[in-house]
Amino acid sequence: MQTCSSRTVAMLAILALCQVAQAQLLLTIDASSPAPDPVSGQLKMGSATSPAGRALGANNQYLTRDGRPWLPVMGEFHYTRSPADSWDAELAKMKSAGIDIVASYIIWNHHEPRDGQFEWGGNRDLRRFVQLARKHGLEVMVRVGPWVHAEVRYGGIPDWVVGTMPTRRDDPQYLRVAQRFYRQIGRQLDGLLWKQGGPVVGVQIENEYNLSGPGRGADHIRTLKAMAIGAGLDVPYYTVTGWDRALYPAGEVMPVFGGYADEPWSAKKEELPPKETYAFRFDSRVSGDLGAQTRGTQKGTAETDIGATPFLGAEYGAGLPAMYRRRTLVTPDDVAAMLPVQLGSGVNLMGYYMFHGGRNPVGGTTLEESTRSGGYNDTPAINYDFNAPLGPDGQQRPVLAALRPFHYFLNDFGALLAPMTVRKPALAPATPTDLATPRFAVRSRGDAGFLFYNGHVRQYETPHQRGVRFAIALPGGTLTLPRKPLDIPAGSYFVWPLNLDMDGHRLRYATAQPVTRLDQGAAGSTWVFAAQPGIPVEFQFDGGVRACLASRPGKAAEVAAPQADVVVEDIAPGLDAAITLRCAGKRPVTVVVLSAEQARRLAVGQVEGQRRLVISDSQAYFDGGRLVLRSAGTAQLRAAVYPALPARVRSSALLQTTGREGIFQLVQASVPEQAIATSFKPVREAQAAAPIRIGGHAKAALQPDPEAFGASAAWELDVPRVLPRGVDGVLLDIDFVGDVARLFDGTRMLDDWYYNGQRWQFGLANLPSGGKGPLTLTVLPLRADAPIYLPREHRPDFAGQAQIARLRGLKAVPVYRVDIGR
Repeated sequence: MQTCSSRTVAMLAILALCQVAQAQLLLTIDASSPAPDPVSGQLKMGSATSPAGRALGANNQYLTRDGRPWLPVMGEFHYTRSPADSWDAELAKMKSAGIDIVASYIIWNHHEPRDGQFEWGGNRDLRRFVQLARKHGLEVMVRVGPWVHAEVRYGGIPDWVVGTMPTRRDDPQYLRVAQRFYRQIGRQLDGLLWKQGGPVVGVQIENEYNLSGPGRGADHIRTLKAMAIGAGLDVPYYTVTGWDRALYPAGEVMPVFGGYADEPWSAKKEELPPKETYAFRFDSRVSGDLGAQTRGTQKGTAETDIGATPFLGAEYGAGLPAMYRRRTLVTPDDVAAMLPVQLGSGVNLMGYYMFHGGRNPVGGTTLEESTRSGGYNDTPAINYDFNAPLGPDGQQRPVLAALRPFHYFLNDFGALLAPMTVRKPALAPATPTDLATPRFAVRSRGDAGFLFYNGHVRQYETPHQRGVRFAIALPGGTLTLPRKPLDIPAGSYFVWPLNLDMDGHRLRYATAQPVTRLDQGAAGSTWVFAAQPGIPVEFQFDGGVRACLASRPGKAAEVAAPQADVVVEDIAPGLDAAITLRCAGKRPVTVVVLSAEQARRLAVGQVEGQRRLVISDSQAYFDGGRLVLRSAGTAQLRAAVYPALPARVRSSALLQTTGREGIFQLVQASVPEQAIATSFKPVREAQAAAPIRIGGHAKAALQPDPEAFGASAAWELDVPRVLPRGVDGVLLDIDFVGDVARLFDGTRMLDDWYYNGQRWQFGLANLPSGGKGPLTLTVLPLRADAPIYLPREHRPDFAGQAQIARLRGLKAVPVYRVDIGR
């Protein structure tokens, strides 16, 4: 640790000037002031202690669990938009991805389509969904509305309510029917609340509420909270969404926030300016426009409530929906790069919307948000894919692999991070459009902390930062890292540790991101880090580890600093032990540094009674102590596992061990390969599509009227209606280009899709039994003059034609599954 006589910003600036001659970019932060202590008692939450004595709490900085800081990861999954027989596996996948809390809207018009006739069975069985969440060790946040948005018709309020009374205010008639709905929810959840030993830890009241005036505003939220408590919904946490000038009674609820990589609700037909979700925030929590359908007319409560509530997130977009006028498609980096920014800005609940895609139920009417029913946006009638980490049929999307290392980091290190204070650098970008100034922040308490960096901004080039070192003034002195200046490639984003206690060994810093820690009892612990592409890996320990450094494989070298600290550098990422520390009186510590690609293939979970690391190209998750490998289209499933699986598991007829790589055991399983034939034949050619109309609240492109779909091209599909034995599912992969595609069983629409360049998949398990007719695919032509936004890389080549509607390919992809363990 390099120290200086002064901890002031002025001295750091002098130090920076001294480095100029050496062509270094010294990035400085003063983190020497004491972190403020949390303040408790100002938040009026509900019953917070379980029958077993487990306690949840909240102060003005962070959530607590059994008195310790708690920084959970929350993911949205709408049970009514997924088949009930899939919930068990899908919740296991979410838990395995590092999710701690599953959140779900309880969408009123999915449960009470007709006055007084409630539906709580089948895909609407809230109670069973929550019970399965408990089975998989997930807590539950129910978002009860009554208005939820959720891209659903009338924001979820039933037609029979909308047409007969005022809504979203303290109108007696509205409150009576809303209270009846709340009471129904209370009955469904009775026995499943935290205070009853269940997993339900929170209730979100309303959504995006910024309405003021008589019977509205904070008083209405106060009324709804009292109604929820009266319905039996007594929980540790009550929340409201805090963006777009939200109004709520301070102290009665906690605001939650969000941010998205793009704005599919925008009326713009071109790329947006750089989004502030990629810029660190040091004095605010609201991250721009989040698509609320109403506009506030006064300053929101969240802006004045910052000092009293923790910074909680509920809607950081893990994907984005395709809306008719604007069809965004984000990359894994577009989403994952938001995490260092949000965490480095002080977020202490990382909540996603959506984490799992789905499909709208269809009843007497379709239930999507649309301009025809007065909505601001036009969304697909059925499909709610959202480009989410887990697709509607449980597919693992590439974004999930990019997010998991951050989730595992929060699972294992969130308790350290939660009480840490945000520290602003001496030089920070003035606006989100400033792409030249490096973007970084520190969160620290005492001498311990984490450095957060982001160089990725969706759809914009950022500079390659050369000769970079960081100087962080801490109470114990200035920590300067790394030992030698390094180049940070454009687009990099990461979290690095500062003065991390590794089981009694002080890691001064690492130029690699901590991911997870395995506690192996008397055998010691294994710490996993992830390298970033193009950045050399360097660890600096205090000098006490010199006699303990048992292994330094590869080109690793030890360098003595003036204070006799130890630097291990030039570490080649891989599956071997990069560093091993064996000190008398302390448990051994093994450090593994994975490449960025290996870290994205990593899953961490319980197999055969022990927490293990699994690296696989397959979708890997954990269920009941078993490792599940699932692969679309590949009948050979491979994995690297650490610690090694027990001999009785390795000796199964299905599983083979194929050797070792580093400390990992290599295993593979082969299942019989299935060839599933598909074909299609044209039914009718496309006709000239009508010009797209402009209108609605957004004064933008409107979804075509029903009659316009008569111009669609159509094909009859020959696909198996009965799934072959030996597969976990079959995905119908539809490669088309056009405007809107629809899949029909006879005249019943099964799914629909707006073309945006993303591949459309439909699980054949969703086909209804006793089909009503041939499967038919229709594609409405996309006009070359369509006033809609498509990502430039996915806009079709019209080759001089006025419109395009093509089915380029169709295939059935078998999904193979292997369960390892018992």
